[in-house]
Amino acid sequence: MPLLTIFTAPKPFTNPHIDTIQRNAIQSWLQLGPDVEVFLIGEEAGLAEVAREFGVTHLPDVRRNSEGTPLVSSIFDLARQASSSPLLAYVNADIILLPDFVTAARQVMKQAEQFLIVGQRWDLDVRSRLDFSPGWEERLRTDLNARGRLHPPAGSDYFIFPRALFTEMPEFAIGRAGWDNWMIYHARKQGFPTIDATPSIQIVHQDHDYSHLPGGRPHYDLEESSRNMALAGGSQNMYIVLDTDKQFSGGRIHAPRLTVLRVVRRAELWLTPANGKRQGPRWAAARVLRRFRRRRTKSRL
Repeated sequence: MPLLTIFTAPKPFTNPHIDTIQRNAIQSWLQLGPDVEVFLIGEEAGLAEVAREFGVTHLPDVRRNSEGTPLVSSIFDLARQASSSPLLAYVNADIILLPDFVTAARQVMKQAEQFLIVGQRWDLDVRSRLDFSPGWEERLRTDLNARGRLHPPAGSDYFIFPRALFTEMPEFAIGRAGWDNWMIYHARKQGFPTIDATPSIQIVHQDHDYSHLPGGRPHYDLEESSRNMALAGGSQNMYIVLDTDKQFSGGRIHAPRLTVLRVVRRAELWLTPANGKRQGPRWAAARVLRRFRRRRTKSRL
């Protein structure tokens, strides 16, 4: 039985660049060995053919919203029902993984029964198919050290958790803003360790545009993102990696070091109005802190 089921809902494989980076990602997951199984979920163009090509499980019968966008809850349910592994990991389909992903998951599982693992990504411009012959990890890390950029702690591209968690979720649309923030918020509110594994897990996000989305607009500009945020409970629940209460480094779970960014973020959350109104002195103060946090984050990257 595998330790970990990696599942994802890819974009259509019709755009040549999206096709390239998604194939790179899936192939990197298959390099992780027998402890990992891979599920591709959905009915997007080219998905079934890619699943057959790589010999991975394809789960097509995903529920969708009125716009035809797959629902996160259905994606998670399908993966859980089809898998037998103790751990599940949703990973965005443009993310390259390295062996430290499995190593960290195994080590955390030995130290906690319930948990959510998240972390920052490294951004890299990738334009061609990767060579996965021996030594590919070292070649990729060398390229990443030369050209890669650590992404700010405001987005989440993977979630590792025991299969018994996240069995009930709002009807979020995948690929839109808000649902990933809710994952961290929900874990914190449930009281189980919410772990930033950035120091121990290096994931690679392959840069891309937004041509696959309606109007080519970034996902946070879409109405479905606004609905996701409403389903999550509003802007005060838009938790990010800085809102985790644990960190994983050196092979152990521990309290995160209190940094200026974490202190500012706590104040920002406290000031964000619970009624969701984007007006008034509290909202204005929260915006000032958010701008300060983002500027300080950029200056440190």
